[in-house]
Amino acid sequence: MVSKTNASVEVVDHPLVQHKLNILRDRNTASAEFRQVLYEISHLLAYEVCRDLKTENVEIETPLETTTGPKLAGKELCLISILRAGNGLLDGMLNLIPSAQVGHIGLYRDPDTNIPVEYYLKLPDRLNERQCIVVDPMLATGGSAVAAVHRVKQAGAERIKFVCVVAAPEGLEAFNSAHPDVPVVTAAIDRALDEDAYIRPGLGDAGDRMFGTR
Repeated sequence: MVSKTNASVEVVDHPLVQHKLNILRDRNTASAEFRQVLYEISHLLAYEVCRDLKTENVEIETPLETTTGPKLAGKELCLISILRAGNGLLDGMLNLIPSAQVGHIGLYRDPDTNIPVEYYLKLPDRLNERQCIVVDPMLATGGSAVAAVHRVKQAGAERIKFVCVVAAPEGLEAFNSAHPDVPVVTAAIDRALDEDAYIRPGLGDAGDRMFGTR
């Protein structure tokens, strides 16, 4: 089930998604389990974000007869991960959609200014012909997501969606202000950011929890 908070934000409130999100939030969830559950929740989010993909009918042979059925139409989907935590969502989505093209954007948040700093960019060609899905588990201040989508647009993308697991109201406001044309799909909208720009109640730093770093 999906709840629409406004025209640009959809919250996936399916019981399985919320159950897995609760495991991610738990501070006692070890890195290996955190990665696995993030991988699992990415499948469920991918199902929702891909709901409106266009299809075309093609003829196939079943063991018994000739029939027609749908296949995805147009150029391959493009999944774009905001490094490093974005790979936790990317891997699961890529497992579900193995034909998708893949891009990476390396961004880190400056600890003093909270401004995103780009250190890596590699994107597929002809993004203007593809549905692009940008992924990052957290939408906190919105700075990294805004910068990443800006770079994807600069590369020619015209159809973009953003997927995260947890979003802060402040991040959503910043993102929607910068990119009102880009829908957001998330598992939760949390209470607020704290003074250190962490989402509360949140789930901590997704990258650190994935890889056991500090």
